[in-house]
Amino acid sequence: MIKPKRFFTYLFLILAALISIFPFLWMITSSTNLSVDVTKGRMLPGSHLIDNVKNLFNSVDMWQALWNSAKISIVTTILSLLVASAAGYGFEIYRSRAKDIVFNILLASMMIPFAAIMVPLYQMFAKVSSVIPFLGIDTASAVILPTFTTAFLIFFFRQSSKMFPRDLLEAGRMDGLTEIGLFFKIYMPTMKSTYAAAAIITFLNSWNNYLWPLIVLQSPENMTVPLLISNLGSGYAPDYGMIMSAIVITTLPTALVFFIMQKHFVAGMTGSVK
Repeated sequence: MIKPKRFFTYLFLILAALISIFPFLWMITSSTNLSVDVTKGRMLPGSHLIDNVKNLFNSVDMWQALWNSAKISIVTTILSLLVASAAGYGFEIYRSRAKDIVFNILLASMMIPFAAIMVPLYQMFAKVSSVIPFLGIDTASAVILPTFTTAFLIFFFRQSSKMFPRDLLEAGRMDGLTEIGLFFKIYMPTMKSTYAAAAIITFLNSWNNYLWPLIVLQSPENMTVPLLISNLGSGYAPDYGMIMSAIVITTLPTALVFFIMQKHFVAGMTGSVK
């Protein structure tokens, strides 16, 4: 016999789960229906998934958009993990009053909205375009450079480093490792759960980034997936079945990354060190 308190707890959790997965179910079922069925609110699976996918790849260069998003996301993730982990490691392991002041300034920068620096950032890259074209407007570098690390990620690594066993560093120094060697050979392997969590967060943010790529990417061949989907929905008569199939395809890489690294993600978010 289920106790009333536990019954209502399970009921609440079931309702919360249904509400959470409803958008995904609606997205998947809509990708199998015609546009007219989507506008009518049809929730049953249809038989037009293949047609929607064919129309999508015939209408736009989806492969190029996927490649652009993958290239930017992977490079951003690698650079973010390297820079943010090195910064978090340095702030925590080599403590000093000056470093604490710099770290507090970094935390204060989290309160500045991106919209406040968007215009001067664009002007800066516009000026760079005339000097170094591959770092200027309408390049992948212009998307990566302002976003490849954040104050939050540095804070995340520093907090995780608080539980890093310092005895390992002392043992490494006794074995003759340099400070750089300690970081790459001891710190990074030990903090793999933290790296996994940070990689998922960074990859998802970069893959779904819309505003900054919208500003700096101007050529259709450089367009990322979020920009492509936005253009699909901006016509006079958008094909919602095709749009939903594009969203499903776009969701697959992020879902795959998350499920592969889910175990390490949970461990990293709880601050465990292995």
